[in-house]
Amino acid sequence: MIIDILKEENCHKWVIDHSVAVCKKATKLSKNFDVDLELIKQGSLLHDIGRSRTNKIEHGIIGSKIAIDHGFDEKIAKIIERHVGAGISKEEAKLLGLPENDYIPITLEEKIVAHSDNLLNGSDEVDLDFTINKWKSKMDNYQIPVERIKKLHKELVLQFE
Repeated sequence: MIIDILKEENCHKWVIDHSVAVCKKATKLSKNFDVDLELIKQGSLLHDIGRSRTNKIEHGIIGSKIAIDHGFDEKIAKIIERHVGAGISKEEAKLLGLPENDYIPITLEEKIVAHSDNLLNGSDEVDLDFTINKWKSKMDNYQIPVERIKKLHKELVLQFE
């Protein structure tokens, strides 16, 4: 069971609680799309496994490697790697000191997990304004991630309200 793996990796209780909440939100968002629900559930439960090693922005990259080490599919690893914010471009990765790679979610499953994570603060659901303000406080040049988050929100949420 995935929760056991999170515990084995020494994830804090708040990470596990948050991951369960992201899974619930992602499952709810998924109902509007033809997606691999099992992939979304596994990816959302594992999305923050890298926080067992760091709470910095590279937790997605680290978590991807941890998932592979546990035998999870590359599709799960990509969900984990690309979940931060609404993704990180190759240029942004370089500026942030991350390996130069494109970490922007591509598949619908990747997008759903990333945005479900955006819409939670811990285990509490938050609105888009809260998420935008949170990213503005974290980033010097917040315009790029904010626009990407708004685009994901429009694609995954607004069209169904």
